[in-house]
Amino acid sequence: MLYFLIGSYLLGSISSAIIICKICNLPDPRTEGSKNPGATNVLRIGGKVAAAFVLIFDGLKGAFPVFLAHYYGFNLFDSTIILLFAFLGHVFPVYYRFKGGKGVATYLGGLIAINFFVGLTFSIIWLFVAKVIKISSIAALTATVLSPIYFYLITTHDVKATVVVFIINLFIYFTHRENIRRIMNGDEGAIGSSK
Repeated sequence: MLYFLIGSYLLGSISSAIIICKICNLPDPRTEGSKNPGATNVLRIGGKVAAAFVLIFDGLKGAFPVFLAHYYGFNLFDSTIILLFAFLGHVFPVYYRFKGGKGVATYLGGLIAINFFVGLTFSIIWLFVAKVIKISSIAALTATVLSPIYFYLITTHDVKATVVVFIINLFIYFTHRENIRRIMNGDEGAIGSSK
């Protein structure tokens, strides 16, 4: 288990946004736009294709270690702990002085790997809110805050695993604290905007 946790954290610490922006000769996402190394900011500074690759690879950082955990017979609680470490790697990456992204894509990738219908529910909620409100952070925060509920209902009703999911939720709200401030002030930019 210890090797899985260390490996998940180190994998999560790899920044897809920074690497893809460098490959595509785009500005460093840590210095442009919202200054966040994530898919939404890459969409702002580099367009849909680059953002899609970031989204996919950030999701795989959460999904791959969980798939491995399934392969080796780990239970649901262990899988959520492994996801937590991959998520923490993304948010606090050892390779980038512990300054990373907000973790939503990595979280979603892990949820899909844990249970496809949990991940699907997250995606549907995100897409619906994004379509109606057109603000990525509100869509992400809405899908996130509801996720412990549908995670518990869809999976095996494992209380310990749901607590880990709730802990990840707290971290996501922490990483979105500036977004929440801007939402409250009415300054949060719409999806695809330069704000």
